[in-house]
Amino acid sequence: MKILRPSFLLLGLFVLGGVAFKLTAPNDCDFIMSNDSIFVLTGDFRRIPFAIKQMEKYPDSDLYIIGAPDAAGYSNTDRAIIESDSKSTYQNAVAIRKIVGKSGLDRIVVITTEDHIRRAKYLIQSELPETRIVACPVALSEMPPARRLERWGIEYVKYIVTMFGIKEGPQHL
Repeated sequence: MKILRPSFLLLGLFVLGGVAFKLTAPNDCDFIMSNDSIFVLTGDFRRIPFAIKQMEKYPDSDLYIIGAPDAAGYSNTDRAIIESDSKSTYQNAVAIRKIVGKSGLDRIVVITTEDHIRRAKYLIQSELPETRIVACPVALSEMPPARRLERWGIEYVKYIVTMFGIKEGPQHL
């Protein structure tokens, strides 16, 4: 019975951490300036259309679609700069670092889904410690609650793993 107590405590802490992870995640775009460079990470069908809407609001901004070999299928991406080599969030961060280094940007907007924004921002910030990262999360709207909970849970575990210094899973090593 004594062995079970620490297990329940750890499980409780894990669950509380997951709740805090969800509740403290940004759910609205931070302030976007008219000439900001917008970086959208692919991987969810909601992200690129959301980024295109942001670009339409801010016509002087540059749009970078990161990790998107199939982005050409979207309308209004003719102004976008497409990076198609990166296959993971960490590789996205490295690709963004290279673009920012060439462009000399000191502030960027990152668009990804609300469940993914914290880990993406963390990885990008680790590659670009001197750059201001503006979070612009896409809501997981029209998704069944069970699927949304599953996605949040997966991202929470990935975030914890990332905090321990593991930036990519075994399929990307």
